[in-house]
Amino acid sequence: MTAPTLAAGAAALPPEGAPAGLGRPGAGRGVLGVVMLDTRFPRLPGDIGNPATFAFPVRYRVVVGALPRRVVIDADRSLLEPFVVAARMLEAEGCTAIATSCGFLALFQEEMQAAVAVPLWTSSLLLVAGLQAALPAGQRVGIVTADAGSLTPAHLAAAGAATDTPVEGLSPDSAFHATLLDNRSHLDAGLAEAATVAAALRLVNRHPGLAAIVLECTNMPPYADGVRAATGLPVHDITTLIASRFAAPAR
Repeated sequence: MTAPTLAAGAAALPPEGAPAGLGRPGAGRGVLGVVMLDTRFPRLPGDIGNPATFAFPVRYRVVVGALPRRVVIDADRSLLEPFVVAARMLEAEGCTAIATSCGFLALFQEEMQAAVAVPLWTSSLLLVAGLQAALPAGQRVGIVTADAGSLTPAHLAAAGAATDTPVEGLSPDSAFHATLLDNRSHLDAGLAEAATVAAALRLVNRHPGLAAIVLECTNMPPYADGVRAATGLPVHDITTLIASRFAAPAR
């Protein structure tokens, strides 16, 4: 198998005059670095891979060869080293915080954070423990993931979440699941939203005490409003994690 390599991405900024909240550098913010899987599907606004998602500049580093199945299905630990290298390069380029483009990289949270001095968030799963602690007894946080069969107790434990946290995945026969796991070049946004909402509704139906939802997959935030509307619950994802934790010094 070819060893993963890195592809650089310059600080990505939107056109001048872009509306606030859609990618203009924000006052008092630094640069967010994002370690990216090697994917080819479209990245809609709201997706971590689209710089227009953020109100501050973003730099990207793609780990070439880090295909979705290697990360999600195989949990390939040989990818840890190139992911660490990418994070260190982003730090050296001036990024003041780093995230990743796949929630399954929670498995590498400890090692990747130890490799850099700036805050590093591999996954929205890092939100689960704090959200759970804030809920009354008998209420739970649930997770919607790209692939429920691959999200193991080890992933949850690595993110500090309870290993019995309720989890529901995309239907394996859905077009969205195929786009993500097979790394297809076409994304039907309508079908993707429908599949994400359907997974959330299955989660809620199976766990009546659910009080909040975390979307594991970084490609799901564009559909978070649909999940909120369908379930009536607060919905969190990698973008809400970044919004709550990214506070770099003013320049």
